[in-house]
Amino acid sequence: MYIDMPDEINATDTSVGWTGARTKLALTGTVYKNDGRTPAPNVIVYYWQTDERGFYSNNGELQGDAARHGSRRGWLKTGADGSYALYTNQPAPYPNRDIPAHIHLSVKEPGIADEYYVDELVFDDDPLLTTARRKALENRGGSGVLRPRKEGNALLAEHDIILGLHIPNYPESQTDKTNTGLSIGEESPSFTPYHAWGADRGSKACPVCKYGRNYGILYFVRKTESPKYIKKWLTFLEKLSREKGDQLKVYMVMDAGDERESTIRLLEGLGRELDIRRLALTVVPNFEDKVSEVHLNQIDLAAANTFVVYNARVIVDKYENLEPGAANFAKLTRKVR
Repeated sequence: MYIDMPDEINATDTSVGWTGARTKLALTGTVYKNDGRTPAPNVIVYYWQTDERGFYSNNGELQGDAARHGSRRGWLKTGADGSYALYTNQPAPYPNRDIPAHIHLSVKEPGIADEYYVDELVFDDDPLLTTARRKALENRGGSGVLRPRKEGNALLAEHDIILGLHIPNYPESQTDKTNTGLSIGEESPSFTPYHAWGADRGSKACPVCKYGRNYGILYFVRKTESPKYIKKWLTFLEKLSREKGDQLKVYMVMDAGDERESTIRLLEGLGRELDIRRLALTVVPNFEDKVSEVHLNQIDLAAANTFVVYNARVIVDKYENLEPGAANFAKLTRKVR
């Protein structure tokens, strides 16, 4: 990481792979502190990657370990807002091997002695990124799976890094203590609730699988929650969903307390009463259910409600025990820009 590291490092870097690349990659993101919400300034991110043939090609000037990483390597240092930008080529997988194409990242935080690696950046549409390989990802620093969009001959991708997430021996004082849900920066998992109301009514469909390309809100709520609160939340979420159009999909996931049929009737009644047109009102037997795989969301059973906000499947924020009201409505609205 430190060989040939310059004294002055910027928040933006352009690798030698950007010029003349068949497929350019523009990667932007923010490095956050361990809470997943506070931008982290002055963090050094070191990257190295293959060329478009899958080799760590060398310009002939590099020696030793630096040569092993190739000439498509460099450093970024986050600004006051924690942001960074990298312009490079889309890497290719190693020739004649079954390892997905990837970009390596190492992080050096101010105030922590040693650098550490975070998950390699891989591409969601890479056929080498098999189900088995996805399940083996460590989520160090958050999910490394990129879902870029194409513009001309360039891929545009976003990737945030959560400092210390799933890093062994990370200072305990800097660790987020939120109880409910997976960590900010991880992928929202696949699960299959029953849809009592909405576009997929009468079927089981995975929210993030079917509608995970843009922003989404998962509203997990127990059947025992205040009916008045539930109606206020649904009214707000329906309004927000209509305003955002196709850029936002909202799901209510109700814990039926193992009373499936009466819960379905309850949700159908709410859908009619509140004129729900955009939301999906869904039900699971309980939040520990393994058949629907809702248990993968790790919802705190003691919480009256949990809100998970994701973008391109990656969790960008989460809240629990929110009461409906202007302040909390604004909090969610700001997250789905």
